[in-house]
Amino acid sequence: MKFILGKKQKMTQFFDEKGKVFPATLVLAEPNTVTLVRTKEKDGYKAVQVLSGKKKREFRSDETGEVKGGDKIDVSIFSAGDKIRISGISKGKGFQGVVKRHGFKGGPRSHGQKHSEREPGSIGSTGPQRVFKGVRMAGRMGSDRVTVKNLKVLKVDKEANEILVSGAVPGRRGTLLEIYGI
Repeated sequence: MKFILGKKQKMTQFFDEKGKVFPATLVLAEPNTVTLVRTKEKDGYKAVQVLSGKKKREFRSDETGEVKGGDKIDVSIFSAGDKIRISGISKGKGFQGVVKRHGFKGGPRSHGQKHSEREPGSIGSTGPQRVFKGVRMAGRMGSDRVTVKNLKVLKVDKEANEILVSGAVPGRRGTLLEIYGI
């Protein structure tokens, strides 16, 4: 199993040999240190715990291979053309209304609708005299754990410890990303 922790750097463009352009994200993945290897017999599941800077994450896998504590994992485990999935925390957008958060249409702009253009409208019914759980309303948006699947590695720079990934990945610049090989 291939995995590494990295930090989102920036978005850019990548041109292939035919001149086709791809939107791409540059990820800095400095060498990770294996701090702990969990086994089925001792812990009940198989996993490898890695450390990148001060951040520690655990990658579960049925196959841990010949990995042992103190080993270094660097970007050379990936190569151009590999399929990967990336998990991270998305950008926080603060408190948002129902139009932005859930895509509500809002009220009509005429016929006496003075202050209800971006309001949710009716939120309950006359039956139970309460608002049901799970009704979509205004609230905090973003800052969720997001996984983007089937991304492609476009380029790997072993000297600079950078991976160029096709498409967008979650988070802002500096967000910690978990990169898994598929």
